Amino acid sequence: MSYCVNCGVELEQGARECPLCNTPVVNPREQMRQGSLKDGTDRGEAGAFPREKGQVETVKRKDLGLLLSMVILASVATCGILNLLVFDGSPWSLAVIGACVILWVFMIPAVIYTRQSVYVSLLLDGGAVSLYLYMLTFLSGSSGWFTGLGLPIVVLVTGIAELVTVCIRRLPRSFLTVSLYLFTALGLLCMGLEMLIRHYLEARIFLTWSAVVLTICTILDIAVITMLSRRRLRNEVRRRLHF
Repeated sequence: MSYCVNCGVELEQGARECPLCNTPVVNPREQMRQGSLKDGTDRGEAGAFPREKGQVETVKRKDLGLLLSMVILASVATCGILNLLVFDGSPWSLAVIGACVILWVFMIPAVIYTRQSVYVSLLLDGGAVSLYLYMLTFLSGSSGWFTGLGLPIVVLVTGIAELVTVCIRRLPRSFLTVSLYLFTALGLLCMGLEMLIRHYLEARIFLTWSAVVLTICTILDIAVITMLSRRRLRNEVRRRLHF
């Protein structure tokens, strides 16, 4: 059953044109066959439905990186000029500039330089966040929180991220081993965060909530290590969890 492409009326089998609007009935297969018989090729020229597919040229990563870099640079320049000439009550543009720097640094391994080492990327990310926090000290009017809390937390997070990355890339990697690395990193991260916060606020170090998290992570680590040490148990867990 076929219908007219112009008015949609139902057509009889073998109809050459629409009985309502006189639109010719086109059979693309017949036209392609006639076109191939005409010149001995199978180009299907003069067909109502072209066989060649158009394709849009893909955007290169370098071009995308250049575009995003120019947008970020324009944002930085615009906010800086507005802060200097119009809204000059406070250095608010530093917050925007710092955020743009973080965004650009995070973007480097994705669209600008894809061969950059993951370890270097993590160090650059930590440096960009540290720079952003330092810029915020000009807005807050104090730098004590930066040296006493902000910078140590960034160093802690960056160091643990580097350690986890080394374990995943250098040591045996599976679902269970990666879980072991992540549970251990989570416990160490929570413990380090509470120690830094307690030291900054109360000038002494003790554990409360992070001790609970560390205990749970330790129990999970023991369970994972047990599964890794027993091949039959490990295979059974893999079969049950489908990994």
